[in-house]
Amino acid sequence: MRTFKLSSLAWIMLIAFSIWSSSLLESCEARKGKHYQWRKHRGEKRGNGGRRPHHHHPSGHSVSALRSDNYITEEDTEVSAAQKSGAVYNVLDYGAKGDGKADDTKAFMAAWAAACKVQASTVTVPSGSVFLVKPISFSGPNCQTDNVFQLDGKIIAPTGAAAWGSGLLQWLEFTKLQRLTIRGKGVIDGQGAVWWNDSPTYNPTDETADNRTEDSQTVDSYSGKMPSTKPTALRFYGSNGVTVTGITIQNSPQAHLKFDSCTNVQVSAVTVSSPGDSPNTDGIHLQNSQDVAISGASLACGDDCISIQTGCSNVFIHNVNCGPGHGVSIGGLGKDGTKACVSNITVRDVKLQNTLNGVRIKTWQGGSGSVKNVMFANIQVSEVEFPIMIDQFYCDNGHFANKTSAVAVSGINYVNIQGTYTSKPAHFACSDSIPCTGVSLDTINLKSVQTGKHLYDPFCWEAYGDLKTNTVPPIDCLMKGKPSSSSSSIQSGGGGYSC
Repeated sequence: MRTFKLSSLAWIMLIAFSIWSSSLLESCEARKGKHYQWRKHRGEKRGNGGRRPHHHHPSGHSVSALRSDNYITEEDTEVSAAQKSGAVYNVLDYGAKGDGKADDTKAFMAAWAAACKVQASTVTVPSGSVFLVKPISFSGPNCQTDNVFQLDGKIIAPTGAAAWGSGLLQWLEFTKLQRLTIRGKGVIDGQGAVWWNDSPTYNPTDETADNRTEDSQTVDSYSGKMPSTKPTALRFYGSNGVTVTGITIQNSPQAHLKFDSCTNVQVSAVTVSSPGDSPNTDGIHLQNSQDVAISGASLACGDDCISIQTGCSNVFIHNVNCGPGHGVSIGGLGKDGTKACVSNITVRDVKLQNTLNGVRIKTWQGGSGSVKNVMFANIQVSEVEFPIMIDQFYCDNGHFANKTSAVAVSGINYVNIQGTYTSKPAHFACSDSIPCTGVSLDTINLKSVQTGKHLYDPFCWEAYGDLKTNTVPPIDCLMKGKPSSSSSSIQSGGGGYSC
């Protein structure tokens, strides 16, 4: 019995050894075969220009990238970039100090350059730090789409003249990008007081300056003082699908937030803050931009809270607070005989407090083009000098020559405009040759801040339209219907006024 057990055990061990040996041999042969095939394939590739093959590791990384930097190919780089989609690039990792004193411009540019190559990537400006950044352009058009600029810290502008050379039209600029988002709880501070204290001789918010190409940044001669050309704090040019949300922009030398030649723009929950006497500091400035929505913004500045210039259409503004400032304005349009076209503008659910104007349309004499299809609805004004205004004799320097041509204004609707004024409730000063037409007033209730007194009565000149309801105070000066046939023929007679 004992002998049988020992012999059985020996047989079992022999069988197990045989199976293990066979498996080992098969595995070795298989590896040898694969290695031979790789060597053969490698030789064929080198025979066709010496390029290495592109193999993938199960982790997703290419074999060549895992082996050595010397083996990385173009294909490897493309795969690596694709895998990094959604990556985060912190400016601190690129050398930014964030102490408010060191120049962090190069770090910002390096972080952007890296993120630009990767779709849906994020550049992070972290909270708790202050970054001094000189004028910079985050530019496409070769960047990937859907990128994010996450601003949670604070960015400040330099206050020395040397950083601005002979003068720039913008400080922080994003150009020719697709589906870009700027978001966060951070602050962009233009430190504009050093500019406001000088007496400007040049106003780059004028159309003549804004219509320059994006590359024509340098103007004026350099002097020891800050240049007379004041920069916009944050500008977007030639971009589509831009979203700006949550951030604060304060103390800009000039306009705070500008969109030029952009489409599909969304601005929400943005705060603009600068003193009411800071010169030419528009809150949000739109030009040559279409399909724009602005909502939930709080705007306090020294000029128009929102300025809509030529080339804008399909603009929807709602739930915005304005003040101090000059109100919500379309124009000035048609300066120096230029043609201006603005259409399909809706401004509703807006509160204005202690502003110069409420809702305003302003055009220069001598221009051409048109402003049409405009709706101002649910506007609440509090201690506003001129709640409702159309001014086709606009001039910002007090010197102008009377001219017959004008930007045509038509289809302007005012619905539910209520509150208090300090000077004049409504002012319609329209062109003799191109009267305003289609002005509609519905539910207007405006009272003087001095109870029982009207400081100035409503004023109308060559303004035609309809009173849908009785108004407070009565705006009886608005002429019913349409202007005479002679004026109508001038307006529609091919004189270059159509858009």
